[in-house]
Amino acid sequence: MNGVEMLRLLDGIARDRNVEKEILIQDLEQALVSAARKHFNAVDTEDFSCEIDRFNGTITIWREQEEIPLEELGRIPAQTAKQVMIQRFREDERAAIFDEYIDRVGELSTGVAQRYEGGALVVQIGRAEGFMPRSEQIPGEQHQPGERVRCLILDVRDAGNQVKIVLSRADPEFIRRLFEVEVPEVNERIIEIKAMAREAGHRTKIAVQSIDSKVDAVGACVGVRGSRIKNIVDELGGEKIDIVRWNESSQILIQNALKPAEVVEISLCFELGRATVVVNEDQLSLAIGKKGQNVRLAARLTNWDVDILTPQEFTKSMDTMVQTLTQMDFVDEAMTDKLAALGVISVFDVEEVGQAYLEETLGLPEDQIGQLLEVVSSQAKIVQEQQAKEKEEQERQKREAQEMAAKGIDDLLGGGALAPEGDDPLADVLGGAANEPREYGEAGEDLVPEAEVAAEEAGDGEPVDPGVQAEESDDEDGSEFVAEHTESDAGFVGEPDDSKA
Repeated sequence: MNGVEMLRLLDGIARDRNVEKEILIQDLEQALVSAARKHFNAVDTEDFSCEIDRFNGTITIWREQEEIPLEELGRIPAQTAKQVMIQRFREDERAAIFDEYIDRVGELSTGVAQRYEGGALVVQIGRAEGFMPRSEQIPGEQHQPGERVRCLILDVRDAGNQVKIVLSRADPEFIRRLFEVEVPEVNERIIEIKAMAREAGHRTKIAVQSIDSKVDAVGACVGVRGSRIKNIVDELGGEKIDIVRWNESSQILIQNALKPAEVVEISLCFELGRATVVVNEDQLSLAIGKKGQNVRLAARLTNWDVDILTPQEFTKSMDTMVQTLTQMDFVDEAMTDKLAALGVISVFDVEEVGQAYLEETLGLPEDQIGQLLEVVSSQAKIVQEQQAKEKEEQERQKREAQEMAAKGIDDLLGGGALAPEGDDPLADVLGGAANEPREYGEAGEDLVPEAEVAAEEAGDGEPVDPGVQAEESDDEDGSEFVAEHTESDAGFVGEPDDSKA
């Protein structure tokens, strides 16, 4: 191979692998130096040097200023040069991939799904392969080989012999990038996404604010007839997205974050970072959400610990705190009102804020604050026990309700408690009252009147018709009911026979 052809091959490798040509030439020179050292069994590589002409590709090797003809290098040194060259080319390619994708961290990328490896999805993005761990996938989402996947480049790691590109579809930043693509105002920073909270695959809450008074932040994100938000929801596989207006006031922001629930009152305790939200009884389940999802996302969106109470619970908590504090002579109503205004609305809050805060807020000496905390701590234990008993009672009532519901179903199916005579709506259909004696056979066995069984055992001849046997039997109540019940079980209900009556 002449030098010009070698340079042309190096140009092709540089373009394909996105590596500078000069770096490849330097790698080839180092490979030839290693081959020469291998040929002469030398230890010190400083005795050897190599130079490749950048214009015609001529290769020159020296050993201590003495030129070495390439023809003297045998097969083994040539193999050594080949291995070193391949290794260095791969290292250069990995370095180029790392440098390319490390600058793209946080960007949205579209790739092609390849396969699953141990739960992680391998995606081809450009000339590199990225992997999406199970924790970064949307729960319940599956991708087929060859399917186009839009994802976020979450991280790029140099793992020695390879570059690991971590992808994500579950990260909240993925939602931000989708809004930047679908909503031009977000990309142009006219609308700013102030906060986000996400439970991937279920629901996302996002707070937006517009810096232009002429642009409605929520309306621009939703689009005409929901066209913009629909594209994002479709990309997420139906994940619900709540867009709320950002407000510098924490009370208004919490109220917006809990929508569609209507809030009655919000009490903020800055010392504990806790917001107590009062909602009516009919809005309680709406404010909490399915499995607490709505209030949990609202708390993460607003960076407040949100407690949801009904007006009765809020009033009871306040009354307990006021009664506990005012039983001490040195605490007056103005002090309790001040604590309530600062968001301290229960004996648990008084115990949690601590002594230093109470001394500063109430202006009482240390010994009185210590006495106050002792009384509050005792009352808190009593309240906690009462709440535990109330919870147990609620669970007991819930179990009883479930048992009653199951019993009602059992009664409807004919296996429960006996109903009073004349009150069973199924009596006309079954041919008798539900509280009459009944007999049950084994699974899959037909119900047969006792009189018919006795006749067969006595060998009286052919089996007797159940209706006739019911008419002739002495045990009228039991046999007649069983016969009629047997016909109903068979799926046949006929008109009542007047002749038998």
